[in-house]
Amino acid sequence: MKIKNLIFATLVLSSCTGMAQEKPKDAYQLVWADEFNQDGAPNPNNWNYEKGFVRNEELQWYQPDNARCENGLLIIEAKKVNLPNPNYKAGSKSWRENRPNIEYTSSCLITQGKQQWQYGRFEIRAKIDIRLGLWPAWWTLGVQKPWPANGEIDIMEFYRGKILANIACLGTSNKTEWHSKTQSVDSTWASQFHTWRMDWDEEHIALYVDDQLMISTPLSQLENKDGSGFNPFKQPHYMLFDLAIGGQNGGDPSNTTFPNRFEVDYVRVYQKK
Repeated sequence: MKIKNLIFATLVLSSCTGMAQEKPKDAYQLVWADEFNQDGAPNPNNWNYEKGFVRNEELQWYQPDNARCENGLLIIEAKKVNLPNPNYKAGSKSWRENRPNIEYTSSCLITQGKQQWQYGRFEIRAKIDIRLGLWPAWWTLGVQKPWPANGEIDIMEFYRGKILANIACLGTSNKTEWHSKTQSVDSTWASQFHTWRMDWDEEHIALYVDDQLMISTPLSQLENKDGSGFNPFKQPHYMLFDLAIGGQNGGDPSNTTFPNRFEVDYVRVYQKK
């Protein structure tokens, strides 16, 4: 997804057309999952929460209260509110501090410090709202180095009418290097649940929607371009679920009705036997 406040260099590789080989599911075993079957707060053994105004000049104030498990689903609910910003400082140049009010609330769940993985098949079944201003995502970040040198994988991301599959590392001149593919979707598509998947091994990262390959990128192309020799995708990553509002990519939510939801049926991680 995210943190796109640096130069966006979209690199749609020829490898999208078939370099990744489909791996039979029987080659994997389930190593971690959250099925969200217990009503109430998400499992604290799996999830932490981001709090406040976090990134991309987004409009939402992140808080745990907007996430819950209900009827076998994780529900992240974005709400329109009018609350005072507890960090407000008149005259501040920081976008996190110069907003006197909180206009929207939402949640970002994050496994950092609780769960992390290196390689495997990652899968969710989810339904997203695609109205203007909404920016749902399921993504991963590496545990070492600051962004973008830690590596980012946006397995599921949506904004402004398109779903995105993105992989980012540190490019030349200290800029962000993006390997990306987009696909337009409509309200009929968004009314249903869909399955997003990542297959990540020592050679490739391949991202799918409903078993359709979006992008496949060799890890050999994802080494940071700072001369360090560090490849951010040869280290463990943790995952994040969020429903952002507005900001640098989400669009204008002023004509979108609230509340709205990002609903997740399950998240599962498989690794090779």
